[in-house]
Formats: sequence, structure tokens, C-alpha cells
Amino acid sequence: MRKYFRLYLVLFSLLFVFSAFAQKSELRFNKAGKFKIVQFTDVHFKCANSASDVALERINEVLDAENPDLVIFTGDIIYAPPADSAMLQVLEPVIRRKIPFAVTFGNHDDEQGMSRSQLYDIIRKLPGNLLPDRGEVSSPDYVLAIKSSSDAKTDVALVYCLDSHAYSPLSDVGGYAWFTFEQINWYRQQSTVYRMKNNNRPLPALAFFHIPFPEYNMAASDENAIMRGTRMEQSYGPKLNTGMFAAMKEMGDVMGTFVGHDHDNDYSVIWNNILLSHGRFTGGNTEYNHLPNGARVIVLNEGTRTFTSWIRQKGGILNLISYPSDFVKDDWTKR
Repeated sequence: MRKYFRLYLVLFSLLFVFSAFAQKSELRFNKAGKFKIVQFTDVHFKCANSASDVALERINEVLDAENPDLVIFTGDIIYAPPADSAMLQVLEPVIRRKIPFAVTFGNHDDEQGMSRSQLYDIIRKLPGNLLPDRGEVSSPDYVLAIKSSSDAKTDVALVYCLDSHAYSPLSDVGGYAWFTFEQINWYRQQSTVYRMKNNNRPLPALAFFHIPFPEYNMAASDENAIMRGTRMEQSYGPKLNTGMFAAMKEMGDVMGTFVGHDHDNDYSVIWNNILLSHGRFTGGNTEYNHLPNGARVIVLNEGTRTFTSWIRQKGGILNLISYPSDFVKDDWTKR
């Protein structure tokens, strides 16, 4: 109890020190036309558990090395009660560095004694969070707009943060949950609004969530699909496909999706010109893992439908990719 009390004192001090830090920080491309995102996923953090020390160590190392413009946690952040203390301890390195951040939940976050809505409300009070008011929804989907480097009033790129839920709500369908039709309709509406504001042209966008949709396995099993990175297990997505990927393809804004959930995958695979990517497992040995823990880094390029990405682990980076150039097959007939 004393350990947790000291933790609360530290975090209270952080809130006081950073009280001037805007609750809704503006996201904007830098003067070079770049915007860097760090994705942490599957931290599976347990308070006062030595196996979790390496997770915090890696988070701090990645943040120091990359100095991102935005941090996104894509679920399964905490793995044991007390849920509030665990969540605060994981987010503290980001808060201390005054980096704007977003959170999407996984299937384990609300199993540690607090509901999604309770955890969401805790995060909403922290400096630098970009979570909107949830209203009557326990864990809403939301979209973050990135402003132009030359015009602070103009949105030039989007980041969708989606809740992929936890387990199947149907007794005769096992496995994990799927995106609801309401979520798909919400996404379509948001995409349409931003497209209309951009002279009827879709804005370049990325989407972040925890559980991969079925197209991840479809793409990975296609021998003609170009894949970069490591695949050591199947993607454990839902057994029902409600069409979120199809909606993204039809709307034309999403260039790539970034998930967690599968600890032994960090691959990116192209599927109908949308890049389906896994983050790198960030946690320690509180859960299965066979890859060095780390994070995925994504750098958007302003004014184009392109981005670069890599994995940052202890000691350096690997699996540097560029979208779409690294996922286009060479047309030998034009040589």
C-alpha cells in the first residue's frame, strides 16, 4: 500500500507541475513536413512485478530515442490490479515528457477491477491526453486531425483510434469481438466530413486499434501479398467479419492500420493497397513473447499518401519500410 501511495503522490506532483500543459494539445506537422507517431502495444503491466520493469525501461528508451509528436497505446496496457495505479504508472513516462497521447483499450484492460468507462475517465484527467468526452459511451471511437505545417487551421491528415472490444458477445460464436455496424457507420461519417472539407478528396489517414480484423490473416496467407517483418503466429481476430476493412477501402482515406494483440508478430502486409501492420510487443515477461520488446514508429509525410515505419527495440531499429514503395511489385515488362 505504501508503494501505491507514493506512486499517487508522484503522479499528483506531475499533474501540478504540468497544469499549464494543454489538455487538448494541437497536432501539427513540423517545418520539414514530418509527423512522428510511436505505438506502444500490449504492455501487460503489473504493479510491483519485476517482470514489468523492462516494459517501463523500453518505453523510456524509445521515447528518448524517437522524441515523437504523438504516442498511441493500442490496448492490453494493464494486466493486474490495482488497475488505476498500473495505468498511471505506464502513462507517466509520456506525461513527464509532455507528449500528447491517445489510448485504445484491449481485451484485458477492463479485467483488472475497473471498467472501460472508469479507466477512460482516469485517463481523461491526465495532462496531454487527446481523448474526447465519452458522453454515454464507455469507450468511444475518435479521430485526431493533424494540422498543416504552414496553416494551423487546415487539417491535412487523420488518425482514427478505434475500440475493437474484447470477446464475442454471442454464446454460439467463440473468440474475439468485432467492429459493430454503428462503429462502421461512425467511421464513414467522419471520413465523409473531412473529405467534404478537403474539396471532396479523402485526407491521408491511419487507424489504430487492438484486435486485428480478419483481413490480417487473409493477407498473410496470400502468397502473392508482400510482407515485411516477422510473423510467428496467426492473427487472432474475430470469427465474424462486419466489413470495417471494406469501409476503409471504399472511403479511400486509410493508408494503414496498426494493431497489437498478437505478441509474436510485428509484420506489415499489403492488402488491396492498405497496409496491415502489427506493432511490436512492449511488455515484459508477464505474458508470452519471443521477440525483443519495443515499439513501432510511424512517420507521416505531409501532402502525400506516404509514410515510413520501423521497429525500435533495445539497441536500435530494424524493419524500416516505406509505404507504398516497398509494397509495390516491380513491373519487369517495363524494364
